[in-house]
Amino acid sequence: MKLKLISLCALVAMSSQLAAKETSSDSVPAEEKEWDITSEVGAIVTSGNTETTTLKGEIKAKHHLDNWRNEYKIDGIFKEDEIENEDGERVKERTNEKYSLSVQGNYKLVEDHSHLFIYGAYDSDYFGAYRSETVFSVGYGLRLVKRSDMYLDFEIGPGIKRFEYQEDSTETNKDGKSLAGETESEAIGVAKLDYEWTLSDNAKFTQVVAIEYGDTNTKTESETALLAKVNGSLQMKVAYKITNNSEVDDDKEKTDTETSLTLVYSF
Repeated sequence: MKLKLISLCALVAMSSQLAAKETSSDSVPAEEKEWDITSEVGAIVTSGNTETTTLKGEIKAKHHLDNWRNEYKIDGIFKEDEIENEDGERVKERTNEKYSLSVQGNYKLVEDHSHLFIYGAYDSDYFGAYRSETVFSVGYGLRLVKRSDMYLDFEIGPGIKRFEYQEDSTETNKDGKSLAGETESEAIGVAKLDYEWTLSDNAKFTQVVAIEYGDTNTKTESETALLAKVNGSLQMKVAYKITNNSEVDDDKEKTDTETSLTLVYSF
């Protein structure tokens, strides 16, 4: 809960300060391309005393139309480590595997300052709090800050979430029946802050905070990233991601963190 409050309060406070500057001479936004596509890839492979393989990838596309601004995203992470089994043999074992797909359509209401959105997402996580999650939501979004070097979007709305418990889950329902492998659905509330600041021609800072609030579980995700241009289309990205679930199995942590260094190519 502290993570949600601190992240949201900090960004809202930032937006109020930045909004006061919107009337300045540099508030004219840069012209947007019709398609803005980026692909991100990172890999870590070690051998010798310790053998590990970590692969991370993402493809993100934004489609700018007269009345719509659409966003498409697919990403995944895979990690394999060498461990010692009960027989004393060293074998490779998958320790992390997650894939996500999301689509969002934003219908512009007043030029580019406010919009209605429709959002759908699917997550498959073999080692997370839940085996899979499917979310569908609609709502209202407002561009709080729009300048040539930065923007800040806020979105809020209702939704529906369907989630599947892990096969080894220890959760039980009200009757004491195991929920391992079972699926449940519930109504949720969603909120998101999306901030981007172009520091210079060669550097950009981004911050995204998203919350899915439900009776069974409240999920909060925060990603802080810094991108530095290597050449015309290639960038290096350093990111720190936090995922917090309010309700998890006793043998799982509520908060997962991920620090990554990847290359991003823009089309």
